[in-house]
Amino acid sequence: MNVTVEVSFSFKRDLGEDRVTVDLDNGSSVLSALRALVKLHPKVSSRIFGQNGEVRPYINVLKNGGNVRFQRGFDTMLQEGDHLTILPPVGGG
Repeated sequence: MNVTVEVSFSFKRDLGEDRVTVDLDNGSSVLSALRALVKLHPKVSSRIFGQNGEVRPYINVLKNGGNVRFQRGFDTMLQEGDHLTILPPVGGG
């Protein structure tokens, strides 16, 4: 199953592109997609995952436009053709 992962802001610099297609097994979760992304682009691993292997608390992921935090979090299940958007923290003043 293919899922498109779109990255924003500073992640584009790390990936060299703003969209990546990851190939997942049927019945995969958002967490599985993030791990697949890191396998393709190891540079972003420390930006997405902490030392304990959990997704950093400030990372937001949208599945087809809806924040996964309001679904089943990173355990939210994916289907063929789903679109994920990873939003890193944005600061300013």
